[in-house]
Amino acid sequence: MEKYREIEKSIIKKYRKDIWSKFVKAVKDYELINEKDKIAVCISGGKDSFLLAKCMEELQRHGQFKFGLEFIIMDPGYKEEVLNQINENLNVLNIKAHIFKAPIFSYTDTIENPCYLCAKMRRGYLYKYAKELGCNKIALGHHFNDVIETIMLNLIYTGKYGTMMPKLKSTAHEGMELIRPLYYIEENHIKSWARYNDLTFIGCACKVTKKDIGQRQEMKKLIDHLKTYYKKADKCIFTSATNVNLNQVISYSKDGEKHNFLDEY
Repeated sequence: MEKYREIEKSIIKKYRKDIWSKFVKAVKDYELINEKDKIAVCISGGKDSFLLAKCMEELQRHGQFKFGLEFIIMDPGYKEEVLNQINENLNVLNIKAHIFKAPIFSYTDTIENPCYLCAKMRRGYLYKYAKELGCNKIALGHHFNDVIETIMLNLIYTGKYGTMMPKLKSTAHEGMELIRPLYYIEENHIKSWARYNDLTFIGCACKVTKKDIGQRQEMKKLIDHLKTYYKKADKCIFTSATNVNLNQVISYSKDGEKHNFLDEY
């Protein structure tokens, strides 16, 4: 059996509970995919987006309705060895992708704390290219841990409660939507899947992450520390986004309008 077939089989067999079932549940719970969608699966080169690509392929083959897929890779200024690793994984996983250039690192490498700007620029280029391919959605490989880290980042650095949503309508690109089908999948299971299949992926190729000084890295460490006090702390952080009681909130914003508990006191 060719290696990519074995990798595909591992997703729906060995990792059925921890990856495949959670992937399908997120798609159903949040209505991420509809009949006749054409979805651009955005591959960064890391483990998460490559797993997403294989899950989307499997769902397209055996799902309940028809939808189209395109696989796109943005080169923000990767070094040659990074691009070689990405192309090698494309071959191993039997994925045919469109690769396009975007001059992002040339901007972000010159500023401090560039992660927000980098993410914003990446998304803009991805939306634009996906739309040129006739897609109405882009799929990103954010997972469970990304969601809870975002909650903690908002609490600690901005003093507000907010999470990474499972889907969003683009405000800058009409008719486009962003979806996150790995929403329920924990990063440790993705790492296990990669190890089991003897796969090596790139990490974030920017200078900031290599120095390990990013705020998101700090949140990873904080959440790990909280789990030493209560092992389900990460699950509770995630669930908190579905258990907000407005009767116990002093104020909140909705569609740009601020509401206060005194309005109805």
